[in-house]
Amino acid sequence: MSNSDDSSAGPRRRARPVRLLTAAVFALAGLLFVTSFNTSKGTNIRTDASLLKLSDLIKERSDDNAELEASTGAARRRVEALADRDDGSTTAEDARQAALRAASGTQELSGKGLTVTLNDAPPNATARIPNVPEPQPNDLVIHQQDLQAVVNALWKGGAEGIQVMDQRLISTSAVRCVGNTLILQGRVYSPPYKISAVGDPAALKKALAASPALQNYQLYVNAYGLGWKVDEHKALTLPAYSGTVDLHYAKPVGATP
Repeated sequence: MSNSDDSSAGPRRRARPVRLLTAAVFALAGLLFVTSFNTSKGTNIRTDASLLKLSDLIKERSDDNAELEASTGAARRRVEALADRDDGSTTAEDARQAALRAASGTQELSGKGLTVTLNDAPPNATARIPNVPEPQPNDLVIHQQDLQAVVNALWKGGAEGIQVMDQRLISTSAVRCVGNTLILQGRVYSPPYKISAVGDPAALKKALAASPALQNYQLYVNAYGLGWKVDEHKALTLPAYSGTVDLHYAKPVGATP
């Protein structure tokens, strides 16, 4: 009798660790469920909602910056009008100030010129000429260096002023891209990108054609269909720069303001 009790007790003792392990697994699963619920707060954490919120925030800030630039530009025009009226300067001094404003980009500029439009290739683009490899994603989008190449070529071609999208460039302007978007002076833009310049159209076109960076870009235009368009204008008006002209720069830690 004692022998049978020992034999029946053995399997029960061996089963206890299995039951304990099963209970631990269920407890861990419950903990993970609660943690996931608290993290998502009832939302689907597999969606791109957070990315959409970030995109909305960027657009909102870009719109705010546009409104602030318009307000700043209006205030600057009022200040300049008051200064011209009350500064007691001579006609020669007024002419010199007007020339400085034109050169700095803070004054509207009109004249002959052209507009260059850059655009991404179609999303389903394939090689359009023989012996060219099929495109990679980076081959089909406009990059920062493409925009910079156009701007630099136009300056080299004697442009009197340049506008990117709806903003006038000044000496401190920086053309930067993040992903597939352009960030210019606190505002965000998507392709197609338009770059307009006032100057001699023939000289500007010659400078565009002579740019090594743009010659390389033309290879991708022919191979994969990147967008490239140049429109000449007999009359073109660039708006005055309306943003802030204050310089912001890094300072050493502990430096006095």
